[in-house]
Formats: sequence, structure tokens, C-alpha cells
Amino acid sequence: MSLEVVSESAERLPEYSLIPIGFPVSEYLDDSAIDAALAGNAFSASPVATPYWKDYDSYPGARPTDWPTHFDVESWKFFAARVDGQRVGGAVLVPNGSNDVELVDGRFDLALLWDLRVAPDFRRLGVGAALLSHVVAAATQAGVTELRAETQQVNVPACRFYAERGFRLKIARRGAYPTLPEEIQLLWDLHLG
Repeated sequence: MSLEVVSESAERLPEYSLIPIGFPVSEYLDDSAIDAALAGNAFSASPVATPYWKDYDSYPGARPTDWPTHFDVESWKFFAARVDGQRVGGAVLVPNGSNDVELVDGRFDLALLWDLRVAPDFRRLGVGAALLSHVVAAATQAGVTELRAETQQVNVPACRFYAERGFRLKIARRGAYPTLPEEIQLLWDLHLG
């Protein structure tokens, strides 16, 4: 498997959006697991009563091709992962100081991993880790000291991915998603010392 990660522009968002972000939800982080993660401890997931498929791109305005209608993406950094020439993943870094993305809050010491996606057949093969490595390098080069990633308590694979790579859960926010009241926003931060 020949894996390469390249930088690209927002003009490639139509291709970027072809990589699915959906995932099966068979477990979640309950309040005790979230509390453990907030304390910097190991956490365990609980099974959901009825497993289901979650696809954030299916919500109105959430597809990558919709981002430029809501945000100024010109300063964002886009990455594509290719295996043997085939696009299999992507990641987006919102740089420090961005004023139109709430999770960055205009802070110059903080950048946001806006999106990280890997095609289902290529998950757990190191593609996500390679993309994250490029994002971290770009954030570090920009002088950022903290990288933030957002996920939810129903995306346990993402929570494990970030925790295994040194991110620490800093904020758990109920009610962050008015159209998804059952989901808890989880903000993971990685110190870039």
C-alpha cells in the first residue's frame, strides 16, 4: 500500500466530499465515561440499545461543498490522502485566529481540526493517523500551541483515535447542537509543545 498525503485547495471540495464520513454507532460514551476522559483517565464505552448509521454530511448545509457558503475557507488548509493514487481520505485545518468559526474564537494559539474522514475500506490502516500528522505539522508551522478536534459521544471510534494520539478531552457540552439534542459535543485538545 503506497500512501501519500498532499495539500490541496478549496477548489477540490467536490472531490473531497466524495469520501464518506458516515460510521456505525454501536456504542457511546455515557456520563461516567465522559467524566473519566475529562479527568484524563481511560474511558469505556457502553452499547447503544439499537445500533444505527450516522452521517453528518446528510444534514442540510453540512457537506464539504456547503462550507464555502457559511465560512471564509480561503485560509483553511486542505489535505487529501491517496493510496496507490486513489483518494481515500481528507482532513481540514482551520487556522489560528479565524473569526468565523466559533470553536477557534479568534485565538491565535489555537487551530481546529475541522474535518477528518477516511473511506470505510481504508479505516484502521493508518490513513487517519497520516492525515493527522500533516495537520499537526501545518498547525505547528503556523505557530499554534494547541490543536482542537470536535466530536460527539456517539462517535466512539473518533474519541479513541484522538485519545490514543495524545488529545485530552477538555470540554463536554450538552445542548451544543439544537437539532441533535441527544448528542454531546466533545472538544479534544492536543498540546503542540
